[in-house]
Amino acid sequence: MRAVAHAIGSLWRTSTYLRWVYLLLGAALVLAFILVDSALGAVVTDLGLPKVATGIIWVLMGLVPPVVLGLLPAVREVEGIAVESLLAVRFDERPLGPARTWPQRRRTVAWFCLHLVAGGVIGILSTIVFGVGAIWLAAPFRSAGSRDIVPGWSYHVRGNWTDLWMPAAAIGGLAGLFLLSAAVGALLAYLAPRVLGPTAAERIELLEQQTATLAERNRLARELHDSVGHALSLVTIQAAAARRVLASDPDFAETALAAMETSARAALADLDHVLGLLRDDRRPGSRTTPQATLGGLDRLVEATRAGGITVEVDRSGDLDQLPAAVSREAYRIVQEGLTNAIRHAGHPAGELAVDLSIRLDTSGLRLAVTNPMNGKSDHSGGGRGLAGIRERVAVLRGTVDAGPVAEPEGQTWRLAVRLPVSMTKG
Repeated sequence: MRAVAHAIGSLWRTSTYLRWVYLLLGAALVLAFILVDSALGAVVTDLGLPKVATGIIWVLMGLVPPVVLGLLPAVREVEGIAVESLLAVRFDERPLGPARTWPQRRRTVAWFCLHLVAGGVIGILSTIVFGVGAIWLAAPFRSAGSRDIVPGWSYHVRGNWTDLWMPAAAIGGLAGLFLLSAAVGALLAYLAPRVLGPTAAERIELLEQQTATLAERNRLARELHDSVGHALSLVTIQAAAARRVLASDPDFAETALAAMETSARAALADLDHVLGLLRDDRRPGSRTTPQATLGGLDRLVEATRAGGITVEVDRSGDLDQLPAAVSREAYRIVQEGLTNAIRHAGHPAGELAVDLSIRLDTSGLRLAVTNPMNGKSDHSGGGRGLAGIRERVAVLRGTVDAGPVAEPEGQTWRLAVRLPVSMTKG
C-alpha cells in the first residue's frame, strides 16, 4: 500500500507534469519535422526517381534537419533554459550559453536528437492514452450495443457496472503515462549535465574564470578600502581640527574645510571608479579612472599634510623605472600606512608626525612608514588595513614587517615593506 500511495503521490508532483511538458515539446518538434518531410516527400515522389534514390532521400530528410538545427549555437542555450525550467537541472555554467565549440555542438546535436526521440515516444503514447481513454471513460454511460472501443476490436458494451473496468483501465493508462513520463524525464535530468553541460575541461576553465573574477573583486575591495578609507580618515581628522579652531583661527578652519572637500571628492571619484568596475560598465561613453601610482605620491602627501599632519618624506632612486603593477601596489601600501598612522597613533591633528621613506635600488623597493606612539595608540585594531598590505606584498613576493619599535626618543610604530623589482619600467 505504501508503494501504491507513493506512486499516486508522485503523479501530483509538479516536477512530473513539467517533465511531461518538456517531452511534449520534443513531440511537437517531431510533428513539425514530419509535416515538413511529408510536403517534401510528395515532391520527391512526383519526380519518379528510382526506389533506392527515393529511400536515401527520405532517410536524409529524416536525419539532416534535426542535425542541422542542433548545430545552431542558440539551440544549446534554448535547451539549457528548457532543461533548467522543466527538468529542474542546475548546470555548473549558469546560464548555459550558446555552443561556441565543435565539441559543444556535437553534444548539443546528441541531446537534441535524444529529446526528439524521447518526446516522440511519449507524444505517441499520450495521443493513444488520451484518445482511447476518453472513449473508455464514457463507455459505461453509453447505450448497450456493439462498439469499436479500439480500432479493429469490437466489444459489446452493456451500459452497466460490468463495463467499469474500462474507466479503470483508462485511469490506469493515464497514471502509467505519467509514471513513464516521470521516469523518462528523470533519466533526461540525469543525462542533461553530462551531455548538454560543460565537460571536465570546460569546468576547469569555468573555475579558472570564476577564480580570476573573485581575485579581481578582492583586489577592488582592497582598492576601495585603501583609497576611501584614507580619504575618510583625513576628513575625520580635518573636521576635528576645524571644529577646535573654528572660533580662534577661522583661516585655518577654512583651509581644513577646503582640504575636506578635496579629500571627499577624491574618495567619491575612487568609489565611482571601483563600483563601475564591479558593475562591469561597458556602456558607450563610460570612462575608467587611471589607477594611482607612486607618480601621485606628492598629491597624497600634500593631502595628508592639509589635515594638520606632519609628513617627512625621504626618497631615493628613480621611481619612474618601477613596473606599473609594482608602482600601483606601492602607492596603495603607502596610502594605507598613512591611514593607519592617522587612525591608530593616538595623536590629535597638529601633533602627529609621520616619517615616510621610499628607496629604490638594485636590491628592490623599500617602503617604511614610522609614527610615534603614546598611551592611546592602538595599531592592532580589527580593520583590514594590515591584512590588505600583506596580501599586496604576497602577490609581489615581497616581505612586510609591522609592529612597535623601541627608539631612544620613545616607542614608535614602524611599517616596513620590501618588494623585489627589476629596474626596467613596465
